[in-house]
Amino acid sequence: MDDNETMGAMLARRGFGRRGLLKFAIAMTSSLALPPSVAPVMAASLARARRQSVIWLSFQECTGCLETLLRSPSPTISSLIFDFISLDYQETLMAAAGSAAEQTLREAVAAGKGEYLLAIDGSIPVRDGGVYSMTGGRSNVSMLETIAADAKAVLAIGTCAAFGGIPKAYPNPTGAVAVEDLVAGKPVVNIPGCPPVPEVLSGVLAYFISFGALPALDDRRRPLAYFGTTIHDQCYRRPFYDQGKFAKSFDDDGARQGWCLFELGCKGPTTHNACASLKWNGGTSFPVESGHGCIGCSEPDFWDAGSFYTPLAGATLPGWRNAAIAASVGLVGGAAAALSGRRKTAPKPEKTP
Repeated sequence: MDDNETMGAMLARRGFGRRGLLKFAIAMTSSLALPPSVAPVMAASLARARRQSVIWLSFQECTGCLETLLRSPSPTISSLIFDFISLDYQETLMAAAGSAAEQTLREAVAAGKGEYLLAIDGSIPVRDGGVYSMTGGRSNVSMLETIAADAKAVLAIGTCAAFGGIPKAYPNPTGAVAVEDLVAGKPVVNIPGCPPVPEVLSGVLAYFISFGALPALDDRRRPLAYFGTTIHDQCYRRPFYDQGKFAKSFDDDGARQGWCLFELGCKGPTTHNACASLKWNGGTSFPVESGHGCIGCSEPDFWDAGSFYTPLAGATLPGWRNAAIAASVGLVGGAAAALSGRRKTAPKPEKTP
């Protein structure tokens, strides 16, 4: 694809006409919680847009975030949105290696100065001068400081980049920190998840390419449209929660009937993400639907919170007004407030070794 070719022309070459682009825009505006009237505007903007330069740096990570994004459903316009960006550097995907790869990075930064998006997966170790993760003889700290300075915006992809993730977990031997802890003066959007939902990145990219800005964010810099509600609020098992019907083990009758997994440690009530609505593998399923409770991977310090199979203490209990229900599941502490119809939010778990 020629860098000067518009997205509309590229899609037309691949058999997607104006109607297909409009359908994609409708899906994106819907997922971004934008008014329906915005869809034609997004479609027109995408049709006129040219390739967006993206420089992707991988720091202290496991490659899981990149792997999940490479496995988005295809062929669809949603996957073609990734073809439309100019991925000018990504060390895992590019053919070049060594000094040739480093030269490519320098050229990409110089050519797109002030206009490229900087994508980061992985946390950044800062202890001992950042020696615990280096590329081409440079520490992650040094690379982030230099390359973020000329970026138009920064995308922290995955929980490690967004909040420090597993490398930051106690006792954090490398001094790992999140992208937002080091980047100042630049727009930063966090797309957490271990790994993140691929369609969330699609939506953020579509919005940025269309309007030249980032979508609305919550107080943790996450796209509000995808992280504005909890897994619990969208979960198909929620009616069983409200009825006090809980699986007691992963293979009992309640589990077989799809009852709530709260007592088996599901962190859905305190976890903000779109897993329950967008799901995974082309909308096939998500962990709770597959029979395992949410582990809260899109929240800060989720690994230190741990206790993945221990119920939340004093979790949200909207609508529970029958004391017998609370007694039947052994809830204490926050139950009284919950039974009066008020929402009680779970306290932040203490960090444990």
